[in-house]
This record gives sequence, C-alpha cells and structure tokens, in this order.
Amino acid sequence: MIHRTPPKQLTSIAILGLGRSGMAAYALAKAQGVAVFVHDDKAANMADIVPTDQRTPENWPWSNLDAVVISPGIAHTHPAPHTAAQLALDHQVPLISEIELAIHLQAASKWVVITGTNGKSTTTALTAHMLEKAGMAYVVGGNLGAPVASLPAPANQEAAAGVRVVEISSYQLEITPSLRPDIAVILNITPDHLARHGGMEGYRAAKEEILAHPADKGVAFLGHGENLDEMAARHRHCQRLNTGSVPASIGKNLALSGAHNLENAAAAVAIARQLGICEAVIEAALTDFPGLAHRLQPIAQTDTHIFINDSKATNGEAAARALASFDNIIWLAGGEAKEDGLVPCQPYFKNLAAAYFYGQDRAAFAKALENSCDVHQCETLAQAFELAMTQPRPQISSGPQPVILSPAAASFDQFTSFEARGDSFCALVNDWIETVKNKEAV
Repeated sequence: MIHRTPPKQLTSIAILGLGRSGMAAYALAKAQGVAVFVHDDKAANMADIVPTDQRTPENWPWSNLDAVVISPGIAHTHPAPHTAAQLALDHQVPLISEIELAIHLQAASKWVVITGTNGKSTTTALTAHMLEKAGMAYVVGGNLGAPVASLPAPANQEAAAGVRVVEISSYQLEITPSLRPDIAVILNITPDHLARHGGMEGYRAAKEEILAHPADKGVAFLGHGENLDEMAARHRHCQRLNTGSVPASIGKNLALSGAHNLENAAAAVAIARQLGICEAVIEAALTDFPGLAHRLQPIAQTDTHIFINDSKATNGEAAARALASFDNIIWLAGGEAKEDGLVPCQPYFKNLAAAYFYGQDRAAFAKALENSCDVHQCETLAQAFELAMTQPRPQISSGPQPVILSPAAASFDQFTSFEARGDSFCALVNDWIETVKNKEAV
C-alpha cells in the first residue's frame, strides 16, 4: 500500500497513462487552469496532447508538482512500481487517481460509491436505474461508463443535492485518499488481483479504504462473508445487506436471475431507500431493469434454447454465480484462468448438462470437471459453440435449455477484451438462429 497523502493543492500535476481515465483527467485539469505534464509509455497515445505538455517522468518538474495522476492499470507497488511511480515516492509527491482529481476540481454532490470483487457494475447500473425512475439528479461512472473526471455536475439547481454514483476498483481506492462517501457499499470480497496487491491482505486493505473516511452522517452497507464480517466489526457505521428486504418483483426479471443478483439488488434497494426513493419506484425498477451487456445477459431465446452472455465472468467466483442461477446448463468456458480456477464452481457442477471448454486453459478446466458431466475440449469459442449446438443430447427438463457463456477466465488468449469475447458469442448465437430459421423455411 502506498502512502495515502492527499494533495494540499492542485496547481501543477503530472499524468501517467493516457487511456480513458488519463485523458479525462487531462481535459479536466486543463479546463481548470492547472499546469499539466503528461507521459504514456505508448507514444501513439499522446498524439492529441499539446507537445509542450509532453515530458518523460525523469524530466517532470518534481519540486513543483502537487500530484501525479496515475492510470489504475499502472502498477505503483506490486508486482513492481512503474518508474514514474517510484520517482513520485522518492520525491514525496502524492500518487492519485482521476477520481481524486475530480473530488478537488468538480462541484460538490452526494457520493454513492460501490465496490466488491463481483457485482459492482450491475449494482451501479441498477442504482442509477432507480434514480432515473425516481426523477433524481444523478450522474454515473467510474469503472462503469465514463471516468469520473469527465462527468458533469449532477443536473440540479442545487448541485449538492445531486448524486454521483461511482463504481470503484481496488486499484482506484488505494489512490483516492480524499474520498468521503455519503453511501459506501462493499458487495463481497473474494481473491482477485492478488499479484497487484501483494496478496490477499493487500487486496482486503485496498477495499477497506472505502470505509476509512465516511462523510458526515455517511452510511456504509456490507455484504456477507468472513472478510466483511471482520470489517463490520471495525467500522461501526456499517449496516449489513439483507436479501430478504428485496421486493418480490425481482422475480419477474430474467436479467436479475440468481442469488448473486439478489445480493446486488439488496445493495441497490438499500441505497435507494437511503436516498428516499419510494417503494413503488423501487419495485418498478426491479421489474424493468434491462441488465448489462456481458453480465448474465439474456440475448436470445428459441423454443429449445435460451442464450446467456456472461462474458464478464472472468474468474471462477463470477462463473459460479451463473451456474447457480440455472439448471440443465450447456456451459461454454475457457481462456486464461485466474487464481481460483474452477474451485468456486464445484458446488454447481450438478447443474450442468454438458461443458465445452476452449482456449489456453481448456485442459485444466476439463480435468476439474472429470466425471461430473459430459465434457469436451475445443481450440476456439466458435468451435465450442458449434459442437455444443450440433451434438445430440436427451431433453432433461421442459422449457428452453440454457446455453451460457460464463468463461471463468480472462479473455486475452483469444480476444482483446471480455466485451469482444461476448460480442463474438452474440454473433455466433445470431448466426445459428438465422441458420435454423432458413432450414425450417425450406
């Protein structure tokens, strides 16, 4: 964990990394008259930057810098600090996130901040959906959607009455020391990003930063599990999430299927009630929430199959939540396995009719399912899908059979992102349905 000293002022900063968050930080700082120096290890990313602002970290005016805004994807401690991060530490210049920059330079508002290993995006989007239906002034961003530094003030005559709904990662929490949430949520904590945080203790500590400095009269909601039980004991302002408080209308929405989505909904409902949203609006929002792309997303249904795109399930814990939500599943999974492998999925192997594994770690996945169900290995997702849809199998239950892409692994062995992987699956499904229709029309 790095030192968490907030900047005293922001008149001169440097920005390391010019992806979405770095460019948002650059635009905000320039608009506010802050002197800015930038660097990205990929020269092409600096094409749209004023040449006089471009300097290598070794040439930044360290004695005059108030802070370095670092992209969350760039390591500052583990497994090894970037050169610029080490220079910042050597010169005692705070390393901060673009969210920290926004806190200093943007107008005031209420902050609803959501974190957790899994479920952050769905909970953030569902919360925003409830605020939209309630007619409240809000903006939403962070890990989900636009960087916080690019968000306008919530559209309200009194800006302080508006709400920022922010999904925040462990990477960002480490470098946002001025965060004072009015409402904070930790959904769950299971092993993830351990190399980046130097182990589970560092990962837990990063998540716990969301609880360290609540706003006046701020409240925090925690899910359940050993890690969160310990945190609740240390932070007395925390309340525990209660799935029993979720209105029954959630059962009408396939996009919120499964116990994990019940937990996500419990968080969104708790936030909405804290903000004074009425029960009728909450119930209506649970019924018509469309869900998020690549997160247990129903994409098509025929008389025989329902197709679910859960490409965002990049670890075993996330995939286990999908497997727990349905029965008689045709499961497509594979890629670059995470630390937990398929261990969290094991209790739900009984819900599988067949599994089709592809990609780099298909053999390890197949071994984990040995003797559990019908298992096949394929080189690519396309091959796995084709085999799954052409191989005959007995009809076990009435109704459409779920065909779920829930990879339990990173995508980078075959795809540029989990979004690209999910889009590929959607295209495969659409092509298959079109082919079936053409055959039936002959």
